[in-house]
Amino acid sequence: MYTASVITVSDRASDGLYEDKSGPAVSELLTEFGYSIRNTRIIPDEKEWIIKALHNEVDRGINLIITTGGTGFSPRDITPEATLSVIEKETPGIAEYMRMKSMEITPRGMLSRGIAGICRSSLIINLPGSPKGAVENLGFVLPHLTHGLDMLNGKKES
Repeated sequence: MYTASVITVSDRASDGLYEDKSGPAVSELLTEFGYSIRNTRIIPDEKEWIIKALHNEVDRGINLIITTGGTGFSPRDITPEATLSVIEKETPGIAEYMRMKSMEITPRGMLSRGIAGICRSSLIINLPGSPKGAVENLGFVLPHLTHGLDMLNGKKES
């Protein structure tokens, strides 16, 4: 069983003006796939907050760190840039696959700027902020992540 943490990046949700629905939806899907949820949190769209939250989860040895929100075109959408500051290796195939599958549902899928990458033994994946988009995108890749997490954590190939 792998561990996971979910970080919702949203000014409005962190201020209590908007109920976070994507974080709980993503956590539910992860649990269905056998992940042990170790932490969920809501933070504002602030680069330093995002970087600190990601580093905290990496330092705790969390296997899969999911962010929701901050991947669009808004001036405050900076989750991919913050994630780039943390990761050591990009895993572009994950984000490319999510965008490709999203575009089968809506052409607007091409507008997601989310990335994925590795920091130490943690895999970090950015998801859209909408509950529907977050769950769809994670659902596209989640069944295929175990092999990568096994390799990342020194386990024999699955």
